[in-house]
Amino acid sequence: MIRHSRLARPLLAIALGAGLAAPAMAAERELLNSSYDVARELFAAINPEFIAHWKETQGEEIAIQQSHGGSSAQARSILQGLRADVVTFNQVTDVQVLADDGLVAEDWQQALPNNASPYYSTTAFLVRKGNPKGIDGWEDLDDEGVEIVFPNPKTSGNGRYTYLAAWGFAEHQFDGDEEQIQAFMRDFLGNVVVFDTGGRGATTSFIERGIGDVLISFESEVNNIRGEYGSDDYEVIVPPVSILAEFPVAVVEENAERNGNQELARAYLEYLYAEETQRLLAGFNYRVHDEAVVEEFAEQFPETELLKVEEVFGGWDAAMETHFASGGLLDQLQRR
Repeated sequence: MIRHSRLARPLLAIALGAGLAAPAMAAERELLNSSYDVARELFAAINPEFIAHWKETQGEEIAIQQSHGGSSAQARSILQGLRADVVTFNQVTDVQVLADDGLVAEDWQQALPNNASPYYSTTAFLVRKGNPKGIDGWEDLDDEGVEIVFPNPKTSGNGRYTYLAAWGFAEHQFDGDEEQIQAFMRDFLGNVVVFDTGGRGATTSFIERGIGDVLISFESEVNNIRGEYGSDDYEVIVPPVSILAEFPVAVVEENAERNGNQELARAYLEYLYAEETQRLLAGFNYRVHDEAVVEEFAEQFPETELLKVEEVFGGWDAAMETHFASGGLLDQLQRR
């Protein structure tokens, strides 16, 4: 790994921060949350609640800024100088790269419950009205003439989950026969008509540009899209086999200390586990851990077999090296 000089980071922070959302109010302290691409609306709802909570419990007015993009791109921005206090990502490796560089504590996954993942999701499909291509599961996505849209696995955790979910299905379907698995994946990837850099770009391609027969994204994202753009115009399909998509969070210790936000940053992440926040998360179609909220929203989330990266691929390090590294299986399979 290339390690970036600590001295270089402050020089880049102004340029990298130029695209951030403006704070909601003038305040003595500001917290910066670096998050994944499709979480804009989610944190636009969470942040005012936390601001009010902090004001009530601590008597201090604060502001929260957001930075969004593909989670891997966000991690690189922090390595290059973005002074985020916390990260709320969608893949463990994008937090771990910060821990490897000394910005996040080595034991960050033990700092909060559920391996520092306050909520989770899986991969699902969004199809157009009437499901004209008859897409019911992964087995339909390698058919000739099916056009697929999902984010690029090279730049997006969302995209990596989609790729691994498809591979996990194929491994299950073909009893581990490597030749058949790779044949399925080659056809599946060959049907991708747009590889956007992040989940929101993929949504734009599918919804606003009208590209593709199926959008593959987080279950939360496709349900939120359907709710926003019309339940009569789109259908959501949760395949019987998919993948567990965790959403890890961590304090960027070096930045939070430098910004005087250590206590605030920890409290912000802990707030994601509060029952009222878990209920808000479920309202945005994320699966949560709070038992009362799980029971309350049980009918909203179809049962599906959630494959774990650790069990199917030997963990994220192995998956990254085997599938997503330069010259890895993803690259090989795209050479038709």
